[in-house]
Amino acid sequence: MPTRSDSQETSGKFDSKNFLKQLTERPGVYRMFDDSGNVLYVGKARNLKKRVSSYFRKTGLAPKTEALVSKIESIEITITGSETEALLLEQNLIKSLRPPYNILLRDDKSYPYIYLSSHSDYPSLTFRRGRTKKGGGTWFGPFPSSGAVKESLNILQKIFHIRSCNESYFRNRNRPCLQYQINRCTAPCVEYVSPEEYRQDIRHATMFLEGKNPAIIQDLMKAMETASKGLEFEKAAAYRDQINHLRHVQEQQSVDGEGGDADVIAIAQEAGVVCVVVIIVRGGRVLGTKDYFPRFSLEQSEGELLAAFLGQYYFGGDTQREIPRDILVPVKVEGEELLAQALSESANRDTRIRGNVRGERRRWLELAMTNAQQTLLTHLASKETVYRRLLALRDLLELAETPARMECFDISHSHGENTVASCVVFDENGPLKSDYRLYNIEGVTAGDDYAAMRQVLTRRYRRLVNGEGKRPHLVLIDGGKGQLNIAREVFNELGISDIPLIGVAKGVTRRAGMEQLIDAMTGDVFRVPADSPALHLIQHIRDESHRFAITGHRAGRDKKRRQSTLEGIEGVGPKRRRELIRYFGGIQELRKAGVDEMTKVQGISKSLAESIYAALHDE
Repeated sequence: MPTRSDSQETSGKFDSKNFLKQLTERPGVYRMFDDSGNVLYVGKARNLKKRVSSYFRKTGLAPKTEALVSKIESIEITITGSETEALLLEQNLIKSLRPPYNILLRDDKSYPYIYLSSHSDYPSLTFRRGRTKKGGGTWFGPFPSSGAVKESLNILQKIFHIRSCNESYFRNRNRPCLQYQINRCTAPCVEYVSPEEYRQDIRHATMFLEGKNPAIIQDLMKAMETASKGLEFEKAAAYRDQINHLRHVQEQQSVDGEGGDADVIAIAQEAGVVCVVVIIVRGGRVLGTKDYFPRFSLEQSEGELLAAFLGQYYFGGDTQREIPRDILVPVKVEGEELLAQALSESANRDTRIRGNVRGERRRWLELAMTNAQQTLLTHLASKETVYRRLLALRDLLELAETPARMECFDISHSHGENTVASCVVFDENGPLKSDYRLYNIEGVTAGDDYAAMRQVLTRRYRRLVNGEGKRPHLVLIDGGKGQLNIAREVFNELGISDIPLIGVAKGVTRRAGMEQLIDAMTGDVFRVPADSPALHLIQHIRDESHRFAITGHRAGRDKKRRQSTLEGIEGVGPKRRRELIRYFGGIQELRKAGVDEMTKVQGISKSLAESIYAALHDE
């Protein structure tokens, strides 16, 4: 049966340095645990890396925060699509987990709403805490925070001049109040505005709050452009801020949701490790996540892995888990029909295992896949994981001491053009990215990987012979015997004989886990068991070298096109870039937007919005 696994495996003092090294900058929720696995604190963040890093400052922490940090043994994260979603998930987790360091939130009835009164001619638009059936009127929300609602109401009143006073105050006025004097109200109390004109303002505000039409934002964008052309930059900036505030109030995610119960399950694997993430959705609300690291055999596909996991997850425990109506998965599950039938019989109702989903369910599935990748990266960066693999690697290669510095080389090019070589460095803490290097290969025949490898190794280790740079304890070459022979020749020419040199070949099947290791000194070719921690470390280093080479190659290839952050994204030409900047007011606000918000821009489809989002967050 799978067991719960924390994102951090260290014992004793929490290793914040290595944990933060791999932490994402996307929005999400973090959960802090003590050494008994009890949750200490649940928090949300617009930028997870910045927020969690703030707990580990050397100075400036409050006594309560210091007490919390001293008890942390592990931290788990859940990535969300926006800060709004993070806030709502945080509230759900606090209610269910009741962490001792959190202030308990109010119940669902206290969520903030915007209320449009039922007055026949001059309705008001006001803030309300909690929804009631008295008095009729129209309710908008609930919204994620009262501050956002109040601030946005102020903006709405500035734009549409809608009254915010209560009915008693409204009925007893015989002259305009201060709101009229400061141009925030059209004084309907003394009929300075006709019911028809006022209803038009109400209609526009209602349309915007319901998200039915972007006409209001379009009007503001035109006004912003007019002000900018007229060199009224302060006025243009004010319009830009209004657009951002209006967009923010639309970023609501109803706590009532669209309904539906589902377990959303994603899988990620790298360097011989598999991570399965389960996101639990009930009533359309994301209630939380759990991550697992099951053992697996080499021959199992992702569909087979998920089939084995689902069977153990729902039927393998002492007490049966709740079975939802939908189980969402990213790949076809082996024996899916039989498994779905067993789940349906156990739950006494239909249960479906689904992969081809759309809309909100597709977004949940994408979120689960993102979380699986991030959780796996955090696990691989665990100090205990790296140390255990280092010991296994020392024993496998029969090294005199545990390698404290390892370097790996890879070559990348496009049909022989724009050749680059990467050198990645690992130490006892994992990837040492500050020491990564990328080499532009020049003066060699296009596609000649052997010549490229000779050039990069000569340039790299000639400096070492001259007394410059740091000496590695192990060098890995991503390639077969041909490239490894080149590396051995370079080492012989430079007089380097005391650094172990190992080639990593993909093997006949070219499948992960089937790699062949080649010792340059003896020429021995040997295989390592797929579940070997030493092989997992070699795979991790090799994969990182390949990733860095590809990234560097693409960066060089696209350098001329990257005059703007949006340039170089396929399908985003000058017109669409202009529309995006007009709508969001700048690249910073665009980065904060989700995929759904981007699709509201003219000419931006869902698939294109996903490409833009990925490009902006991969930098």
